[in-house]
Amino acid sequence: MRPASDALIVIDVQNDFCPGGALAVAGGDAIVPRINALMADFPVRVLTQDWHPADHASFAANHPGATAFSEVDMPYGRQVLWPTHCVQGTPGSAFHPMLATDAADLILRKGFRAAIDSYSAFFENDRTTPTGLEGYLRTRGVTRLTLCGLATDYCVAFSALDAARLGFAVTVLTGACRAIDLNGSMAAMDAAMRAAGVALEP
Repeated sequence: MRPASDALIVIDVQNDFCPGGALAVAGGDAIVPRINALMADFPVRVLTQDWHPADHASFAANHPGATAFSEVDMPYGRQVLWPTHCVQGTPGSAFHPMLATDAADLILRKGFRAAIDSYSAFFENDRTTPTGLEGYLRTRGVTRLTLCGLATDYCVAFSALDAARLGFAVTVLTGACRAIDLNGSMAAMDAAMRAAGVALEP
């Protein structure tokens, strides 16, 4: 078991991000066995869950004439318009059935504000509205984070960058993640994480 100051943050391992889902990440289900094994080694384990209302502003379907994966300007910046996914209470929003959710100390839902998307486990996409995760980890005495899950170049990377900005020591286990890689997003976020001091390990 790792020290009490270590936490595992498992990002969005949900049906809609796995093969057959509305926003499937190639091989997204393949990481589940490794994540389950990792959970036994960490004293603090957090699962995040994308949890969108049906009228969420990031859904292309809510922008007449827009196509999925196009971009629009939002008050908080550029926003990719996604296929409708992880709608609250739907089968797609549920965790992958093989994920060992009982091992979690905390399940953090994000993206539930209709007007703003939330990639990071720490902040909404305005980069200022907090999810509360930082406070939870601080009160648990956590200083080191290991991240895994879906997708590497969006929710995992944004979480890692915010965690580093908040002063946590951060490692991303790239072998326990899978990427969307939209228009070169993986290379860009790989470089951003390295520049922020995030350790990238297999």
